[in-house]
Amino acid sequence: MKELLYLEVPTPEAATVLNWLQQEFMVPSGVKVAAPTGFRWQPAGDRDGETVAGCVWSLQRTTYLKLFRWSDRPIAGEGALVRALRQQVAEKFPTTYPELPEIDLTKSNIFEALAPKYPQTAKYFQRMPNGERDLLRAYWWEKRWREAVRNPQQHKQVIFQGQTSQGQTSQGQTSQGQNPEALPAITYDLIYVGGALGVIHAAMMARLGYRVLLLERLPFGRMNREWNISREELQVPIDLGLFTPAEVEGLIATEYRDGFHKFFDANNPPQARANVLHTPTVLNVAIAADRIIQLCGQKLREAGGDIWDETEFERADVTGDRITMTANHLPTGETRQVAGRLLIDAMGTASPIAWQLNGTRAFDSVCPTVGAVIADGIDWPVWDLDYGDVLFSHGDISRGRQLIWELFPIGGKAVTVYLFHYHQVHPENPGSLLEMYEDFFSILPEYRRCDLDKLTWGKATFGYIPGHFSQSEGERRVSFDRLLALGDAASLQSPLVFTGFGSMIRNLGRLTDLLDTALKHDLLMEQDLGAIRAYQSNVAVTWMFSKGMMVPTGRTLPPERVNSMLNTFFGLLADAEEDVADRFIKDRFDWWLFNRLALKAAVQNPMLLWWIWDSAGPWDLWRWMGSYVTFTLSSLVAWLLGWLPVIARRIQPWLEQRAPGLWLRVLARCYAIDLTWGQRARVARTVSRSSTEAVSSSTV
Repeated sequence: MKELLYLEVPTPEAATVLNWLQQEFMVPSGVKVAAPTGFRWQPAGDRDGETVAGCVWSLQRTTYLKLFRWSDRPIAGEGALVRALRQQVAEKFPTTYPELPEIDLTKSNIFEALAPKYPQTAKYFQRMPNGERDLLRAYWWEKRWREAVRNPQQHKQVIFQGQTSQGQTSQGQTSQGQNPEALPAITYDLIYVGGALGVIHAAMMARLGYRVLLLERLPFGRMNREWNISREELQVPIDLGLFTPAEVEGLIATEYRDGFHKFFDANNPPQARANVLHTPTVLNVAIAADRIIQLCGQKLREAGGDIWDETEFERADVTGDRITMTANHLPTGETRQVAGRLLIDAMGTASPIAWQLNGTRAFDSVCPTVGAVIADGIDWPVWDLDYGDVLFSHGDISRGRQLIWELFPIGGKAVTVYLFHYHQVHPENPGSLLEMYEDFFSILPEYRRCDLDKLTWGKATFGYIPGHFSQSEGERRVSFDRLLALGDAASLQSPLVFTGFGSMIRNLGRLTDLLDTALKHDLLMEQDLGAIRAYQSNVAVTWMFSKGMMVPTGRTLPPERVNSMLNTFFGLLADAEEDVADRFIKDRFDWWLFNRLALKAAVQNPMLLWWIWDSAGPWDLWRWMGSYVTFTLSSLVAWLLGWLPVIARRIQPWLEQRAPGLWLRVLARCYAIDLTWGQRARVARTVSRSSTEAVSSSTV
């Protein structure tokens, strides 16, 4: 038996495809006969044993089709049959991209409005606590994301450059000159917009003595995500003085024994099949997201900071020595205005600031991610709660996406389950949360043998996790005068496991130290703030991995392609020492390790190079070469200047006093040197500065 063709037919209606094959598909020659799961074809003439069989089946709300030849040698006309089937399938079942339905909530609630198109989603959200609110938020987030992707040149301007003390305006911005006497007094050193990852950093800065305001659009303390991390990474906020060891233990929901990475390989060629990758020290600690946000909020308030929740950012005006923020208190409609020295954008992918600063290059990729906390019902033998699924696929490409699952135990019988895919940001196909939710509820029983009606549902977990393909450190704009982006708004995430929380925790000391230095010396213009970013040249070079997991809009790839690429690489990690996978997934690999793995992958599976070329195309490969050259040069510089972090603190008192701007750049370079070589930063310091010193140093 010889496989002749394997196609994904982008429709969940397998019965429709079967009927079309049997009734309408026109064979170019020979005889077609209906069969229970497809058809049989025989060439013209009486040729015993020369038969081609076609069959269809359904998985992941899509349909798959295969052709097999039942003979050892080629059959006359089989090539024409394959070409005809490929062409007619593409014409009859073209790839279409879902549109978000317009709804009128004055005539029905969100469940009734979405039920015709998303029946499973409407059904199971009604069984979740706060399901109506969360479904409304998912709809709002998708609507806002689509608008931003489709109209990047027509973004709403929200940052305005007013008249400076020199009477100049920033290039490309509208002058909104104001009477200096009408400007509000500077109330805060730092204004954070976005209360998820933002509150962690805000609490750090408040404990340094800075006057901090946090703005949150939702009621504070609620989070539509759960977070996972490792014990090693959790030591960072302890060392920095943000949490005590006892407080960290109180934030941990559970700690599981091992995590698995495995991708469906039934249709992969032999060289692209892999063993299960075990990562017992990666994402194996489940953090109660609501708990950590509330604890950080408590620490923020105890340090004198303020939180305005249910308040939506509207605009900010940069004028002279301040940035004035205007916001809307949603429950009352009241307009609020406040001034500070620096505004921090932590609004994530929904950030209008990020879209204004970067326009069409705001984000190059995104992971539409959906899921839910399941409080009970996922138990042995469905799943052993001592283990987690870090990355797992149970099928091939589905309607232009390679769907990937995650499952993390979070204490007791509760688990958090995610479904996501890596996605090209494209105006014709922005990526849909609601379509993903319909997939999630429909195919969860395929992934884990469970009855959805017997599950106890907790909160919904969803979001758009961004990615940016950087060739160099300064390519992405993360700052403006008196404005800095952090977290997902700055594409602070890892290409493989896209954990913005993990990246924030790993870079917490670096970002805090650099921002503290900038505030202390009033280095708050764009040219100075640009040094405060979590860019790593070793992480930037891995964006080709996430690119390889995407199906380009308008393209049809072989269904097994993405799984084959993933298995090639993860198989190498599975066969290597445990430390190799740990370092790679935690962004702590160096130039030597990266090249060793890349060469092994190319030797093991030479087709990998062609697959990457076919998926990425020449332009993205050229851009990636730029990232690789930057990584190589950064590694060389790090090797030549490996002594710099050792003496940086010794020269700090002398250099910082005489040239604070130069010291800020030296400090940023020290962090970059260590991180480029996959080392822990040697210049990070525990928070020890007294509140009195911090307040005096931040006085305007």
